[in-house]
Amino acid sequence: MKKILVATTALVAVSGFAVSASASEPIKLSVGGYMEQWAGITSQDDAFDNKNAFQSDTEIHFSGSTILDNGIEVGAVVELEGETSDDQVDEQYLYINGSFGQIRMGEDDGAADDMGLTAPAVGPVGVNDGDLTNWVDTYLPDTVQSSGDDPKITYFTPVMGGFRAGVSYTDSDESKNAGGSGGNLGQGTTEGLPVVSAGLSYDHDFDGVALGLSAVGEHKGQGNWYGLGVNVGFGNFTFGGSWSQIEDDYGINDRETEATKDTNNYDIGIAYAMDAASVSLSYAYSDYGNRSTKAMSNNISPSANGEISTVDLGLAYQLGAGVAWKSSIFWFDDDNDNSAADNDGYGAVTGLRLDF
Repeated sequence: MKKILVATTALVAVSGFAVSASASEPIKLSVGGYMEQWAGITSQDDAFDNKNAFQSDTEIHFSGSTILDNGIEVGAVVELEGETSDDQVDEQYLYINGSFGQIRMGEDDGAADDMGLTAPAVGPVGVNDGDLTNWVDTYLPDTVQSSGDDPKITYFTPVMGGFRAGVSYTDSDESKNAGGSGGNLGQGTTEGLPVVSAGLSYDHDFDGVALGLSAVGEHKGQGNWYGLGVNVGFGNFTFGGSWSQIEDDYGINDRETEATKDTNNYDIGIAYAMDAASVSLSYAYSDYGNRSTKAMSNNISPSANGEISTVDLGLAYQLGAGVAWKSSIFWFDDDNDNSAADNDGYGAVTGLRLDF
């Protein structure tokens, strides 16, 4: 009799859970994404080959979520690349939202990459981790280094008094050697090294003055990078900048045979928005020691060390819902330790971005 009572009680509990679980809505995926189509003209040193005058970038995003009976949201995001024949899926991860914050599991940017602030820029090229290298042969300043979309777990705290913290962990892949191809975790950017990525941000509005601050960094292998960012908005203006230092032994791969130095980056910029139009002017500088030494298309192998300055004047105009016309006029001067790889020049790029 006791066994029957226990079995009956268990059956009722399971049935109650099933009824409770079925009360939540099933996950239905929605479709979004963007398409960018650009045309540009550039001028650089004669030693370097001209790049394609047309560039494009397209991603299709699938996302969906459901709210459980306990109020916790569970969802998924999958981003499909439209411009590659190799890794067709850009990012894919599961997330859980609740009063405790957010947890993500899957292939996504790390906490530092998500939380880092940089100078405002509205054009299609930009000076900080933008599309400059799509148009000319140069080093690209980057104050918020990304360890890539390798499998990881990330936790973001709730926003408390304008503050939010985040931390990510990417496991090592012992079957992958530095500089080799991905192993059983599919890692393609961390060289098989464990990565801890963390950030702290602050966002608050003080009587019409919006202040954003960030402190971010990562530890990978034996090295680190760390950086600071600030954005201040008042009226139609946004002013901001960022700084970072990358230690010389952070994620060493195809430059491990050359003596390198720490990399120092910074950018500064201002943007003005009025109705449908916005304009920005930004500058970035890098005293770098982490450049890839692989030969470029003209068989010139740059040194890992050098300096670059670059300026971008950006314009954006919202033509309609989800349709923006954007343009950039840019200049750069790259002084590499291998004088054969020195390059400077300028260019202009214009085109449309569609968000859907």
